[in-house]
Amino acid sequence: MNLVAASRLARELMDQHGLKAWTFEFDDAVRRAGMCSYGNQRISLSAPLTRIHDEREVRDTILHEVAHALAGPKAKHGPAWRDVAVRIGCSGRRCVDPSAPSIDGPWVGTCPDGHRATRFRRPSGIMSCRSCGPRFTVANLIAWTYKGRNAAMGERYDSQLRGAFREVGEVPATGPGAEERVARLARERDAGTVMEPFDLGALR
Repeated sequence: MNLVAASRLARELMDQHGLKAWTFEFDDAVRRAGMCSYGNQRISLSAPLTRIHDEREVRDTILHEVAHALAGPKAKHGPAWRDVAVRIGCSGRRCVDPSAPSIDGPWVGTCPDGHRATRFRRPSGIMSCRSCGPRFTVANLIAWTYKGRNAAMGERYDSQLRGAFREVGEVPATGPGAEERVARLARERDAGTVMEPFDLGALR
């Protein structure tokens, strides 16, 4: 949506719902579409996401933030917030519609089955594909690239990757292609079990 039109829509909806004293602005966020700042009495929209979202999605985001302003900070995304959101015409979703366009981070991960994930920061540890299953398995290990190229992942990541190789009975390895190799070995040896040696809670 055009930013000028989005700004006008935001001001119109804010005024309509009694937020005339509140200000509106755009920000540079890429992982959230909007924000309600209670202390500053300000609602903001992500300029990058607003540009690629249609008017329906932008309207819903504005109403989402207006509902936060009306419900107050203690409501968070609970029932009180949702009641206000639905009453003023918002969908009541906690997040942007999953089908709406998004902006990829520079880190792109791919699992053996081709599912894709992106991150804006370098993953600090190995992780498996959530689309393939809710529990961590070596067989669904994600391999990462940075802006389309292989990149150093860091000592913690490499240490965990070497541990994954030990789990499938292979000589520990790191570097380009290591994730694909250990995942293939895990699948071939039916080793897709929960990895106990790692602090998996920190990787989710």
